[in-house]
Amino acid sequence: MNDVKCECGHVNPHGTILCESCGRVLNETEKQSEVVDMRYEGTARRSQTYKKTIIDKIWNFFSSVKVGVWLIVVTLSASALGTVFPQEMYIPPNTPASVFYKDEYGFLGQVYYELGFHNLYGSWWYLLLIASIGISLVICSLDRFIPLHRALKTQRTDRHEGFLKRQRLFSATDLEDGKVDIEALKERLKKSKYKVKEENGAILAEKNRFSRWGPYVNHIGLIVFLVGAMLRFVPGMYMDKSMWLREGETKQIPGTKGQYFLENKKFVMEIYDKNKEKEVFSKAIDRGGMVAKNFQTDAVLYERQGNKIVGEKPKLKQIEEKNIRVNEPLKVGNLAIYQVNYKLDELNQMYLSFNRKSDNQSFGKIKVDLNNPKVSYDLGKGYKVKLINYFPDFVMGDDGKPTTVSKVPNNPAFVFKMFAPDKPKGEVSFVAIKKTIEGSANNEYKMAFAGIETKNVTALTIRKDLTIPFLIIGGIIFMIGVVQGAYWHHRRIWIQKKGDKLFIAAHTNKNWHGLKRDISKAIDGFGWNEPEDRLQKAESSK
Repeated sequence: MNDVKCECGHVNPHGTILCESCGRVLNETEKQSEVVDMRYEGTARRSQTYKKTIIDKIWNFFSSVKVGVWLIVVTLSASALGTVFPQEMYIPPNTPASVFYKDEYGFLGQVYYELGFHNLYGSWWYLLLIASIGISLVICSLDRFIPLHRALKTQRTDRHEGFLKRQRLFSATDLEDGKVDIEALKERLKKSKYKVKEENGAILAEKNRFSRWGPYVNHIGLIVFLVGAMLRFVPGMYMDKSMWLREGETKQIPGTKGQYFLENKKFVMEIYDKNKEKEVFSKAIDRGGMVAKNFQTDAVLYERQGNKIVGEKPKLKQIEEKNIRVNEPLKVGNLAIYQVNYKLDELNQMYLSFNRKSDNQSFGKIKVDLNNPKVSYDLGKGYKVKLINYFPDFVMGDDGKPTTVSKVPNNPAFVFKMFAPDKPKGEVSFVAIKKTIEGSANNEYKMAFAGIETKNVTALTIRKDLTIPFLIIGGIIFMIGVVQGAYWHHRRIWIQKKGDKLFIAAHTNKNWHGLKRDISKAIDGFGWNEPEDRLQKAESSK
């Protein structure tokens, strides 16, 4: 499309409404209006000029403020739906998500899982929404900032008469002697903090132009913030994982690639004593039965020495010993390990006795580690036990067969094969807590429940967040833009002599009453007509 050359000689991009230099009205439709549209200085915006190619259509789509608002509304709505049920990271670690949501929340839970809301903030479509908001912010800003900046940079001091007459604040005064005290006028404007330019007797007084860039600074802050949010899905930038650790157990810390290990030496829990605490805790204890005062993990942090070799037990060096409490994390490098939950008296060891059914004589006991059971147990003198199957969290399935809900030993059950000198082929026995089901009525031997050991288990969250600086910087930039646009206003005053007439026109993006006060102060005593607010006058006349 061809550029438009104004009578003043300035070449304007196609679609320009007001000449960027002199302000002359170039659009025939705009010529009919009493007040010219100064929102973007009447400049040509790409989205309103080019509409032919696919690139134009994409640009125009994302440059729309309505589209940007709807993208934000959809993203916020999706985020709200993501809080209806807990995210996958907060469900029991040993329960598959597909099973958990269906069992806990029924049909709605299953739909929630199928639509991907269980892992909302890591889903591809949620990331696409975030990226779309960022693209919209960038295109919206470029579509408006570039032409606005160019128009303000190239504006002339001496503006076209039609431009002045179509400003919201305008007045014309007949000069009897034809003289204007330019120097006195300039001094008064400078005292009001205006930057004053003069060309051929025409005056342009301007201040606080920087406030026009406030919304674009907001956009930059939001873009930086969104970049920080999206960086959470870049490997190594963000991690939020859970770790269950039993007393006496040492485990590799997730996300450290085998470099760090943590030992739970002891889990400590303190509760409020109803007889010693204040009334508020007494009422809470009456309602809940128990109120935790403190729970902590006495932990030891280790670092692996040497290279990692598959199958070889790591050599560990103690780095730090710390009591991890709520809001008192153990920090190592970029990681912070927080105390978040606990489980008291989890089943740990189970004792079973190899008995003869007829007289209940015992031929030995076995100790089964419920978290890592052995396959076979030799009791000596020809008595052996072989573990055929293990169900840590035993339930009967819909098909009538035994199954397990999770890997946590909440309700352990076993299928054993028992061998004795007189039973070399073995006999099968199904054993649960205080319950034995024999594989055959003709069994001579059975495995009988003989006791249990428990351990406390602590739940820790391992968190790493390298995106926080981006979020903080983005928030600071955003607030700078808010202050920049809210507390300062871009004001311009044009005073020009055209023959025996003196024209005064003015424009601001906010606070027209303040601009009128500035003009009144500057021309006080000169006998000139003060500018009228045309829009206010038109509204009052209706």
